[in-house]
Amino acid sequence: MLQLAALLIVALGLAHSYLGERYILTRLFRRADLPKVLGSTDFTKQTLRFAWHITTVAWFGIAALVLAVIQGQLNSQAALRSIGYTAIASGLLPLVFTRGKHLSWLVMFAIGGLALKASAA
Repeated sequence: MLQLAALLIVALGLAHSYLGERYILTRLFRRADLPKVLGSTDFTKQTLRFAWHITTVAWFGIAALVLAVIQGQLNSQAALRSIGYTAIASGLLPLVFTRGKHLSWLVMFAIGGLALKASAA
């Protein structure tokens, strides 16, 4: 049952990113009335894009936790590793999409690093 749950979680994340990009974000970005943040709509678009796709990253992190349960390896270290890698992967999105202008990547990397450090202790 949990293997199917993990598979469905990954499928949900993939569908969310693909369908959201295709049917919501691209249509939203065609609008002429998007707010200008930091002087342009590009920052607004890229912030919305990474915020949308970060949900998929979170779902993948949850799937990793379910897999750890299946393998009988869900302990505090495994949970912290999953949280750490999920936070780092989440931080890559604003770093790449906004070229580092959205500073949330700093916090996400700090969370990830701290969680990974704690998992090794």
